[in-house]
Amino acid sequence: MDIHFVREKVAIGHVRVRHIPFAYQYADIFTKALPRLQIQFEHSLSSCSEQLRGPIIVVKIIFMVYICNRRSRTRSKDPYAEDSRFIPLTMVKFLDDMERERPIRFTSQQLRTATENFSILLGSGGFGTVYKGIFSNGTAVAVKVLNGTSDKRIEEQFMAEVSTMGRTHHFNLVRLYGFCFESSLRALVYEFMINGSLDYHLFKSKKGVIIGFEKLHEIAMGTARGIAYLHEECPQRIVHYDIKPGNILLDSKFCAKVADFGLAKLCNRDKTHITMTGGRGTPGYAAPELWLALPVTHKCDVFSFGMLLFEIIGRRRNMDVTLGESQQWFPIWAWGKYQNNQLKE
Repeated sequence: MDIHFVREKVAIGHVRVRHIPFAYQYADIFTKALPRLQIQFEHSLSSCSEQLRGPIIVVKIIFMVYICNRRSRTRSKDPYAEDSRFIPLTMVKFLDDMERERPIRFTSQQLRTATENFSILLGSGGFGTVYKGIFSNGTAVAVKVLNGTSDKRIEEQFMAEVSTMGRTHHFNLVRLYGFCFESSLRALVYEFMINGSLDYHLFKSKKGVIIGFEKLHEIAMGTARGIAYLHEECPQRIVHYDIKPGNILLDSKFCAKVADFGLAKLCNRDKTHITMTGGRGTPGYAAPELWLALPVTHKCDVFSFGMLLFEIIGRRRNMDVTLGESQQWFPIWAWGKYQNNQLKE
């Protein structure tokens, strides 16, 4: 109902107002009738309805135009609409599929805000740089910015991490909160591990904090449970390919979380061997078959876990070129001691 029309009728005395409706009751006129008749016209109802028909039609047209315009503005605010033109079609399909899974797709602006424009550096590696961030709800995260923007290997690493960690959830696996894939930024958003990596505490810590054997045993068991989950409990077997102390993160209670799935691969359980192109893993931890023309199975992760145990027990790196030739490769040195019955309980 046009309020100006009613005011005009009241002013010239053609309408007597018994009750003035509130604003919310005017809004209700589009969905339901007013609770009771609140305006009584002296003219006949037929005459009044003829006069109101025109304004009501105009109001309906204005309302429809408003809804269409609002939908148009909403579509134009899609933060990914313009950027999608610069992303390969294979990646567009991949990202659409992953949006149906658990990870959240963040915009580059959201991550820049959370990380204070990537100002708090946590570490860096061959595939990317990690920054600390805090979202508005207080959640601390580790944002891994992948190196490069068009390198095919970067895209493969991105898909490997999101497709594996995006479909898994286990106490001994670091949690993937989400990702960002734009023309200017490729990033992965993980939960923040306050105590850093096992590698740091074994070899780099200068604070004099030494993890006791019982806690190291718990860390080893937690790592084993995480690997067992990847191999035996996921719908598709996940092979990590890079188990090492640097990829075992520790939370506030020093509980182990397997991280960094940039080399991981999904494998069908009915296959006994894994097809691979090129070597994977880190020297000193990678199984020999990963670097030689030999059949590869998921047990290459078990070999890497064994190398990790050597470093936990010996508190030294498996490969140390600063030592004498006979001691440079720790597993061989330890095996020699075992054969000569020189190992202590």
